[in-house]
Amino acid sequence: MNSFRVATRGSKLALIQTEILTNSLRKLFPTVKCDIVKIKSSGDINKNKPLFSVNEKGVFEKEVDKAVLEEKADFAVHSIKDIPTDIDDELVIASILKREKPNDVLIGKSKSNLEILEPNSHVGTSSLRRAVQIKRKNPKVKVIPIRGNVESRVRKCIIGPFDALVLAEAGLKRLHLSNLIVQRFNYLDFVPAPGQGAIGIVCRKDNKKTVNILQKIEDKPTRYAIDAERSLIHHLNAGCRFPVGAIALPNLRTNRIVMYASVFSADGSQSMNVKKSDVITNASQVGMDLANDLLSKGAADFAHEWREALEKWNSQK
Repeated sequence: MNSFRVATRGSKLALIQTEILTNSLRKLFPTVKCDIVKIKSSGDINKNKPLFSVNEKGVFEKEVDKAVLEEKADFAVHSIKDIPTDIDDELVIASILKREKPNDVLIGKSKSNLEILEPNSHVGTSSLRRAVQIKRKNPKVKVIPIRGNVESRVRKCIIGPFDALVLAEAGLKRLHLSNLIVQRFNYLDFVPAPGQGAIGIVCRKDNKKTVNILQKIEDKPTRYAIDAERSLIHHLNAGCRFPVGAIALPNLRTNRIVMYASVFSADGSQSMNVKKSDVITNASQVGMDLANDLLSKGAADFAHEWREALEKWNSQK
């Protein structure tokens, strides 16, 4: 093992996450060389629509993983939440690094918490899940779709037309922008996206030597959490167009995992919240059981409301 070709998106955050991976490798293998292969994804190119109006799954990972499939790269680095649950059969998530804090946070000009922002304040987000939870916390604000990388979104808040933004704490921390955080939401009260804060490494299944090396830098508790959360969205078939929040909390000391999941109606007036605990090795089963619980409670009915809501949401300027 002398060198690896590492595929990644070219954004600053993607490159920082790639650096986190390469540093983890070098701690175990000090002489390893990593050559970065920057790839432009369709999610980066198609910037004229809100994120959730792009119908294709995996808009941020498809082209990056293509480089791995075509053996132009040995593996790819992704935010776990960008990897669809129906990943190509020839690929595997070989390793998941230790999760950063999964919380969502608020940044804003006024330094006020979300609940006390002035009526008609413009609050930006790139996520339906965040949008509906913002409105549940403060129905008087105006939630506006926003695209772009984290830095450009932050700029639109600090010197642009947005009064506040809600986004993932993990990205801000990795970009050394934590000083901008006004409010950190409790992840049981403002439920994050499944996989939020975790970095995954995708490799060809048949590249067993590389898979084995990557598994040596995996964080096992994070793997259990992500297995549960991805199982939930796989069995809900949620994709990017139906807001689902979930957080799994593994405890190696007790050998247990507890998971919370929530889905919301389009107007935010209704929510379904479920919880399940089991032995940690049943993580994927926990996710499937919670998906079935939500579906049995009628969660799929919310999907019909969201079709109409999406048209209205995406028409906003």
